Amino acid sequence: MFTGLIQALGKIKLLEESQILVSLASSSSSKIILEDLAIGDSVAVDGVCLTVIDILAQGFVAIVSPETLKRSTLGQISDRYVNLETSLRAGSKLGGHFVTGHIDGVGRLESSVETINAWEMRFTASQIRDDRWQRQIAPYIVSKGSVAVNGISLTVADCDVDGNWFEVAVIPHSFNETNLCHLKASSLVNIEVDILGKYVAKFLHQNSNNHSVLVGNSHVNSFQDITPQFLSENGFI
Repeated sequence: MFTGLIQALGKIKLLEESQILVSLASSSSSKIILEDLAIGDSVAVDGVCLTVIDILAQGFVAIVSPETLKRSTLGQISDRYVNLETSLRAGSKLGGHFVTGHIDGVGRLESSVETINAWEMRFTASQIRDDRWQRQIAPYIVSKGSVAVNGISLTVADCDVDGNWFEVAVIPHSFNETNLCHLKASSLVNIEVDILGKYVAKFLHQNSNNHSVLVGNSHVNSFQDITPQFLSENGFI
């Protein structure tokens, strides 16, 4: 589990079909990422959760499956900057939102416009007809909701009603300290929608099909059954 707050930048190189070398971009990055990193730990690399199998003086090697390479941008471009974040520790601050490191799909940067105090960036599907975007991303894009782009926790500033595109307003610090500043029009990015939104959508889908759903220790047959009294009786409030 991650927070979407990027700690450092690195560069990647595909060593072989199942391994990726991540080289830290600076000595300060090395200190942040490698200070207590251990073999077997998880690191989010451009939003993709990878397992560390070797630790080097200025980086680490992570294992990556063919499925991950297929469904993300990791296998497409070598020697490019990637965002890095080590896994969330119990008791740590959660400054972004819950990010699992499981990518829902690949999008592309449509436009990036600098304003007085932010960069307004619009993302959309990587191709004209992207079934994965329509199934796994579009339904969960909502205005003011959370989304992870290349592992960065961002707030959706605007989107169309169908979720075919969304915009984020990125403050200068986040823009300059992540690989967003290296993106160009049509650059591909990894996208993960809010996991909480997925659970809510599944619950509502089950409810619409008149299934009994377990909430706490009690079953409810409809969304209308979840009243303040019900929540109080079951310890939610």
